Amino acid sequence: MFAPFILELRKAGLPASVTEWLALMEAMKEGVAGHSVEDFYFLARAILVKDERHLDRFDRVFGEVFKGLEAPEGEAGSDPTRTLPEEWLRKLAEKLLTPEEMAKIEALGGFDKLMETLRERLAQQKGRHQGGSRWIGTAGTSPFGAHGYNPEGVRIGQERSRHRRAVKVWDKREFRDLDGDEALGSRAMKLALRRLRRFARQGEATELDLDGTIAGTARNGGSLDLHMRPERRNAVKVLLLLDIGGSMDDHIRASEELFAAARSEFKHLVHLYFHNCPYERLWTSNRRRADHLKSTWEVLRTYGPDWRVVFVGDASMSPYELVEAGGSVEHWNEEAGKVWLRRITAHFRRTAWLNPVPEDHWRYTTTIGMVAEAMEGRMFPMTLDGLDQMARALR
Repeated sequence: MFAPFILELRKAGLPASVTEWLALMEAMKEGVAGHSVEDFYFLARAILVKDERHLDRFDRVFGEVFKGLEAPEGEAGSDPTRTLPEEWLRKLAEKLLTPEEMAKIEALGGFDKLMETLRERLAQQKGRHQGGSRWIGTAGTSPFGAHGYNPEGVRIGQERSRHRRAVKVWDKREFRDLDGDEALGSRAMKLALRRLRRFARQGEATELDLDGTIAGTARNGGSLDLHMRPERRNAVKVLLLLDIGGSMDDHIRASEELFAAARSEFKHLVHLYFHNCPYERLWTSNRRRADHLKSTWEVLRTYGPDWRVVFVGDASMSPYELVEAGGSVEHWNEEAGKVWLRRITAHFRRTAWLNPVPEDHWRYTTTIGMVAEAMEGRMFPMTLDGLDQMARALR
């Protein structure tokens, strides 16, 4: 009965492999999800969805395969018996009716009579209602409708929640995958930056090597032979160079989120600041005071070629800052910005530039193209797809 599910997932573009499918079947065999559809949903999602961009696509396929959901056409209510599940009606009756009203319903013939009455109400309603307390409508106190108020009801025909009171939402759902071109939040940045992780065992041996201890004890005739090993850590080292001030003030939030995400993901992280373009000096603080200056030559001597370098900036400046000595807006630079960019990219084997400006706007700023050329094309937008591309370039 589950075969159509995996086939529909693959048809919808989810990269669900046979290995993952067998893992799901094994979990079902062991009773992990029990007999609950909701538990099965979360189990299947955890095993089969490896990229959060596919979550909504998974929901759509799950609904179509297991709940018989279809995208509604036209107005709801043409077949109220079919469109409003009986299970909903029962639960709504339990929530919305007083004990006295429930007693009256029991006298009329129990819940079956209630279902019939509610279906009749849906079938009888022919027009639009506003401000009432009985029919499906708007701006009223009826438990069915939109843009009104009821302690608990079914929201119908309203784009989003207002009072957080709806017990069910009966409406067309617009499915949309998380867009790879959307600007990133801190959580998504963390997930994307994890592609850069490379684990290694370095440092002092402080962690018990269980396999080594068992093997050593066996070789030692049963006498305990403890083996220790260094802790497994992310060995990737990242130098983060952040453009600060000027036009970058428009991108402070995105830069802060990237910095927070990088700091949580990398043990070896060093961050320095520049304005518009790195020259012969950088700053250790975003306040950019004289006592925070650090020579770029010193940076090149301190950090080896195995460090990954990520520039973060909008690359939007006067072209003179890139191509002319003395072109910097803040000081007299003896050498052009392009010279320093080439020195940095020549020293570090893996470099990339993240740009918070939307990619379709890059062609409107001359210096963005110039910086991208100096980076040998390794400029990426600060989006989910952009970070994926950057991670691949820095491996």
